[in-house]
Amino acid sequence: MTDGGYFISFEGIDRSGKSTQAIVLAEELGERALFVREPGGTIFSERVRGILKDPEVPLSPRAEALLFAAARADLVASVIRPALDEGRIVIADRFIDSSLAYQGVARGLGVDAIKTLNHWAADTLMPNMTLLIEIDPAVAISRGAEEHDRFEDEGESFQRKVAEAYDQLAIDNPDRIIRVDGDRGPDDVALDVREIVFDRLGLTLA
Repeated sequence: MTDGGYFISFEGIDRSGKSTQAIVLAEELGERALFVREPGGTIFSERVRGILKDPEVPLSPRAEALLFAAARADLVASVIRPALDEGRIVIADRFIDSSLAYQGVARGLGVDAIKTLNHWAADTLMPNMTLLIEIDPAVAISRGAEEHDRFEDEGESFQRKVAEAYDQLAIDNPDRIIRVDGDRGPDDVALDVREIVFDRLGLTLA
């Protein structure tokens, strides 16, 4: 690969295993890689994350969408763009596709409106490659969760809307979004992710 930066995002419904895979990939790529999570990654964005994740804090869909966009704007300006300018490989646990799927489709705010908002918030930045970890919502829910979460608590019907939205995003963006079967053990998924990414970056598998 070139000395320029490269931006990889991981997407998927809640409990799909995407966070684990993003962290594993960052470890595989070593010091050149930078892992970030959304929302989060800056003092401001982490505080916003606390609000967004807390099911006890009432939020309208529009307020929810705006908070995600604000957190993303700060992360892009403060962390992601500087890292890419340094030639690093940035690996993000969620990015704009999450807002399109969750707020645009599942919350019913409209994909075009959410896309316009977030392209402005992210200063037009989009990942070079997105790994979509796919899993049936019923299977994902059966995995359980360590803590209550606004989105995980929505139930299977909500997660199924999100999964359908991701499916359409993958159809609409075949050059960027690569599907990965997440209904397997994490080690098997990680092997597929590693092969896909190393091939795209022109790296040699050990």
